[in-house]
Amino acid sequence: MEINIGIIAIVVLAIAILAILASGYVKASPNKAYIISGIKREPKVLIGRAGIKIPFLEKKDELILKQISIDIKTNGYIPTKDFIGVDIDAVAKVRVLTQRDVTVNAKGEVVAGADSNKRITTEMANAAMKNFLNMNEDQIRDALTDSLQGNMREIIGTQCLKELCNDRKTFGDEVQAKAQKDMNALGIWIESCNIQKIEDENNLITALGQDNMSQIQKDASVAKAQADRDVAIARAQAQKDANDAQVIAETEIAQKQTELAIKKAELKKESDIKKAEADAAYKIQEEEQRKTVEITTANANLARQEKELELKEREVSIKEKALEAEVKKTAEANKYAAQQKADAEQYERQKRAEAELFEIQRQAEAEKAAEEKRQAEAAAEAKRQAEAEAAAEAEAAQDTEESDADSSSGSEDTAADDYDYGYDPDEDTTESSSSSTSSEVVVEEEDEEDDVQSGSSSDYSDESSEDTSSEDTSSDTTDTSSDSGSSSQGTYLGNFTLTAYCNCAQCCGTAGNLTASGTVPTAGRTVAMAGVPFGTKLLINGNVYTVEDLGTPYGHVDIYCGSHEEALSFGLQSADVYQVG
Repeated sequence: MEINIGIIAIVVLAIAILAILASGYVKASPNKAYIISGIKREPKVLIGRAGIKIPFLEKKDELILKQISIDIKTNGYIPTKDFIGVDIDAVAKVRVLTQRDVTVNAKGEVVAGADSNKRITTEMANAAMKNFLNMNEDQIRDALTDSLQGNMREIIGTQCLKELCNDRKTFGDEVQAKAQKDMNALGIWIESCNIQKIEDENNLITALGQDNMSQIQKDASVAKAQADRDVAIARAQAQKDANDAQVIAETEIAQKQTELAIKKAELKKESDIKKAEADAAYKIQEEEQRKTVEITTANANLARQEKELELKEREVSIKEKALEAEVKKTAEANKYAAQQKADAEQYERQKRAEAELFEIQRQAEAEKAAEEKRQAEAAAEAKRQAEAEAAAEAEAAQDTEESDADSSSGSEDTAADDYDYGYDPDEDTTESSSSSTSSEVVVEEEDEEDDVQSGSSSDYSDESSEDTSSEDTSSDTTDTSSDSGSSSQGTYLGNFTLTAYCNCAQCCGTAGNLTASGTVPTAGRTVAMAGVPFGTKLLINGNVYTVEDLGTPYGHVDIYCGSHEEALSFGLQSADVYQVG
């Protein structure tokens, strides 16, 4: 219970302190200054901002800062320098100075950025707080009126009547400068002093105006007469100038018409000559044009035929590319659908389409391989006949040695039998044809994609044909090793078709997909092929790849590339594929 009472007391005390502080919150407007004094030696001045006044310890005073208008009247006729009594009304605009208006520091130097024409010191600002604290506008106006009137009366005595009437601004500036000296001691700054009315005691100002009016009327009459005379002279001169100009113009017109007639005659003569020359030249030109037309027509027909031939070739090429693009696009779309919707039926249609394309390619390769096989059989038959003739000559040369002939003959028969056993023209021709056919297919496909790779593929085909005869003796051994399905490189799967793809929308339907196995495709590692499980390692052209994606039938490997340009430049290839690991 005692703890609760203590807490309540603390809360009440805090509320009381906040209430006291809130009662001391003050906020000054921009046209009014609050001077808070009491604790510090120097009072605190608030202008256009808020502050805290500590109750009971500090006091708040107000000082009006806005501009105040004061009417200055002579209240009677004051004699001028020429002893003419005048009554003048003026209006002065004044304001109370503050520390913000100080332009001169304690050393008498002008503060940086201040107006050098206004020399306002700190003493002047302090004097304003002492003299006008807590006074309203009327009180300040009453306090300053007498001083301003006295200064204006003094300046009137130093001016003539004409000077007062003709230059009121100078008179007002002198009154302001004279009165400002007294205002500095009070902390007041005079912004302006304007003369409103000047009256004299005997209406001399009106008389001066009448005298000036007569002179002005006289000057106006003289000026009008002179102007009428000048107008008459100007009109006569203008008529004379117009007549002279008309005569000159008519003379020039007659001259120009004569020159025009002469020029027309000359032009007609030149025109007739040119027309005769043109007629003769036209016939000559017509004959030349006829010859040119005939030659151009013949050239155009020849060019048209060449163009038609070129267009036909291009149409064939475009159809082939369109077929390949359409088949690939369909296959990739089906691949995406199989990955996203697990639609096995659509996936099978895609595989059948790819298998049909592959079968078409294989048929083309087989036709070409058959042609090369026939050529290889002819070459092998010629080689066999040459070897038979060489063997016959060797036997005839050794007939002189009968005892050695049997052993030599037996040795030669054995060698011949071994040679014949190691040489199989069908197998050699098939291998050469397959290599050549693969190279030719690569050439045809790569010519459509990039002419740069066609040379290397053709060179490979030629080298395969030239090496056919030199590898006859070892082909049987190699084929036997390949047919066995295993070697030092791994399990031999066969000679597969190679293509390339990337992760763009054109190759995969949408860009940025993962593989069918859920991995991120990587160039140099990822390949796509059906018929083997994901993660199978394939050795292709000395590089080891991992099957991570679907999309091609067994026997067709799709290699992932880093960009679409690399995939296009890869083209269509073939290579031996081994399963490793």
